Amino acid sequence: QVQLVESGGGLVQAGGSLRVSCAASGRTLSNYPMGWFRQGPGKEREFVAGISYNGGNTAYADSVKGRFTISRDDAKDTVYLQMKSLKPEDTAVYYCATAQRRFYSSTDLSTSSNYDYWGLGTQVTVSS
Repeated sequence: QVQLVESGGGLVQAGGSLRVSCAASGRTLSNYPMGWFRQGPGKEREFVAGISYNGGNTAYADSVKGRFTISRDDAKDTVYLQMKSLKPEDTAVYYCATAQRRFYSSTDLSTSSNYDYWGLGTQVTVSS
């Protein structure tokens, strides 16, 4: 059973930066796709960023493109989400997810139902 644990969330001022991490246990993350999703107060969960099983493709929601960067360190079984120029509307619980199968396309990376394992989330709050 794969377990994912997010960390690095916190309170940051608008315009600031934050990096959240997701560490895996129970199975290596290597060769499996990873995604970051978020759920803001009163909102549905939405896709933020994804990275393919081999790191060859990344996908981003339009709302974060150019500000957020997803990366992976397979040697550490960890995936990161570097967030810059944060806005109050980025306030949310951020979840990482991985899948049992390997997929590559941006469409697949952005589809939450493709992911089988989810972490419990880390809170990111951006103050204005």
